[in-house]
Amino acid sequence: MKPKLVDNLSIPELKKICNFLKGVAKAAGKMILAADPSVDGSEEKNNTSDRVTATDKAVEAMIHAELTANYPDFDFLGEESFKAGQKLSKKPTFVVDPIDGTLNFCHGFPNAAVSLALTIRRKPVVGVVYNPFRGDLFYATQGCGAVLQKADGSKKKLGLNPRPISSLNDCLVAVEWGNQRTGPNWQLRTRMAMDFMTAKKDGGRMCHSLRSSGSAALDFCYVAAGWIDVFWEGGCWVWDVAAGWIILLEAGGLVVSANPGDWEPGVEGRLYMGIAAAERQQQESIVEEVWAMMGEGKFVF
Repeated sequence: MKPKLVDNLSIPELKKICNFLKGVAKAAGKMILAADPSVDGSEEKNNTSDRVTATDKAVEAMIHAELTANYPDFDFLGEESFKAGQKLSKKPTFVVDPIDGTLNFCHGFPNAAVSLALTIRRKPVVGVVYNPFRGDLFYATQGCGAVLQKADGSKKKLGLNPRPISSLNDCLVAVEWGNQRTGPNWQLRTRMAMDFMTAKKDGGRMCHSLRSSGSAALDFCYVAAGWIDVFWEGGCWVWDVAAGWIILLEAGGLVVSANPGDWEPGVEGRLYMGIAAAERQQQESIVEEVWAMMGEGKFVF
C-alpha cells in the first residue's frame, strides 16, 4: 500500500519533520532559559507594548540555520526576519516564532513559547509549541492526533475525553489585548471582554472567567488541552498561530474566524477563534453565540 501523501510528503516524512522540530524547539528553549531578561535589552516595534529582544533574534537565527541546513528546499517565514508584504507560498514552509510571549519573557513571567510549524499549500500540517519554563511540549502531525509531553517525559493524547460545552456560560474564555490600544478594534475588544464577563441579567454572557496568557500559540494549545474552552482573537500573525492551529485541529477542536460568518479562515487572516473538542453541534453553537455578541462589529486589519 502506498503511503498517504500530504502534497508530495508522506505521513512518515511529516512525522520525521515533527520529531526534528521537537529537537529544535528544545534547543531554542535552552537558549531562552539561559538568557537573563533583566539585562536583555528590548526594542520597540509598533509601540511600548510590542517589543523584540536580542534573545528573540538569536533564537530565530539558530532555528533558521538548523531548518535551512536540514531542509534547504523549504521556504522560511519567521517573525523577526519577516519583510513587509511577505506571504506564505504554496511550497512547504517553516513558520517560526522564536519567542511567542516576548512581553512575558521581558518581565520574567514564565509563559512564553517557541512556536514552529510546517505549512503546505498555506495550511499547517505539522506544529510544535514548547514552553521551556514549564517543560510543556505540544505537538501534532496532520492525521496523527495531538500530544502534550510534560517535563517528566509523560505523554497525553489531547482531545480524547472532551467535556460538554453547551453555552458560553459553561466556558473559560481566552482573550488577548494586543498592542493596538485605541480605535475601533480596541473598542470592540474591550466591549467583548466586558460582555463575556457581565452577568446575564445585565445583558452579558457570564462565562466562567477570562484568561489572557500573553501567548497566542499557548492559548491555542491550552484550548487543545481542554484547559480553556474558547480563544477569541484578532490581530495576531501567522507565526503566532500556525503551530497551535494544527495542534488544536488534531485534538478535535475547531478553528473559525473571530469575525462573524467565516467558517474557513486562512491562517494568514489575522482573525481566529478556537473552540475546544466537543460535539460539532456544541462547537458551532458556541461560535454562533460569540458572533451574535459582536452584532455589527468586526475587526479590521
